[in-house]
Parts: sequence; C-alpha cells; structure tokens
Amino acid sequence: MVVLNKIYTRTGDKGDTALGNGDRVAKHSARVSAYGTSDELNAFVGVARLAADGEMDAALSRIQNDLFDLGADLCRPNMAQDAEAEYPPLRMAVSQVERLESEIDEMNKDLGALRSFILPGGSALAAHLHVCRTVARRAERLSTELATMEEVNPAAIKYLNRLSDWFFVAARMANDGGTTDVLWVPGANR
Repeated sequence: MVVLNKIYTRTGDKGDTALGNGDRVAKHSARVSAYGTSDELNAFVGVARLAADGEMDAALSRIQNDLFDLGADLCRPNMAQDAEAEYPPLRMAVSQVERLESEIDEMNKDLGALRSFILPGGSALAAHLHVCRTVARRAERLSTELATMEEVNPAAIKYLNRLSDWFFVAARMANDGGTTDVLWVPGANR
C-alpha cells in the first residue's frame, strides 16, 4: 500500500532520486529516463481518455494501470535480488502483453488493409492516440537502450512494443474504423 502524506521531500534537490530498491541515481540516468517516459505516456493516455468513451475508455484505463506497473518494474533494478526484497517487486507479466495482442487482433479484424502510410490525425481521439503511439515508441527506445547497460525485464520491453502497435490500431478504430484515416500522399506538395 502506498501512503503519501507529504509530496515534497527535498531529497532530490541535488539532482538524484531513489529507485524502487532504495539506490540513489542521477535523475537523468537511463533508468529514470525510461520509467519517466512511461509516466509521461500515462499522462498522454489520460488526455486521450477525454475523447474516449465506452470500451475504448475502459481499455485506456487498463493501459494506464499497466503503465504504473511498468514504472514500478523499470524503477527497480537487479531482478536477481527480487527474492530477497522485503515486498515482492511488481514486474510486468507476459499475460499483459498477450492481452494487448488479443485486443489488437479484435480491433484489427474489421479494419481494411492499409495501402498508404497514415498521417497522425483524423478525429481528436485518433490524434491523441497517435501522440501516445510515438511516446510509447520513445519509452521503448529508452528501455532497450537501458537494457544494453543494465538488466531489464524482457516482458516490459515487449509490452511497450505491443502498446505502440495497440495505439496505432486504436487510432484507426477512432477514425471510423479506418475509413477517415488521413493518408500520406508522397510528394503531394512538391
């Protein structure tokens, strides 16, 4: 259970922060950049939810919760020490990746085949979802970069990879099932 009685602590005033295991690192470290970007993505998902309703809103709510799980996973290094932790660390699970895949397949089954690249836009919801897609890709790039230096849960990286795909397909759904997607016209403005 998380209890936050005081929001500011002054412990980061010199540019460092505590990871989930208590280690202190620079706020600009690769690990903080990775989980900080997943937090940024979560905020963009919250903005997208302003334009969503029904099942799309429910799906985005699940994703927001998953993104907190992802942040908890990424902020705790050294998975080998998980068994020694006072509380079992929260790690992303393959089942979360599989849920995204199932949702992508369900959304994609009624979409027409793409014959062009899609420009970010269309409906307000689709535009927001495209922003989420690009921030998810950045979070993925930062996480894979981190994985070249330190241990990262492979399920966390897989989740981010599928999530950007999820946002792409969801944006098409938000554009009347892809019928109002904004298509790229190569060289149109030469």
